[in-house]
Amino acid sequence: MYKYSLEIHGMKCGMCESHINDCIRRNFNVKKVTSNRFRNLTTITSKNELDQEEIKKVIDNTGYILKKIDVEEVENKSFFARLFKK
Repeated sequence: MYKYSLEIHGMKCGMCESHINDCIRRNFNVKKVTSNRFRNLTTITSKNELDQEEIKKVIDNTGYILKKIDVEEVENKSFFARLFKK
């Protein structure tokens, strides 16, 4: 699994957070996405790697400013992932 941390500027309210989250969900197959306007942070969890150029393009089209993308590979620690681990 992959965890993407996006530094996004311009989010001012809860609707801005929702707009970013909905945009990510519409354009990518993700497991989870959350945004925090106070920290200028959107976190995406995905089973597969995402195209960072496509992320930048999608965010730029919303009018918000994407400053940075950090990616890390993480282990799925959910109960069912451990139960059905190969």
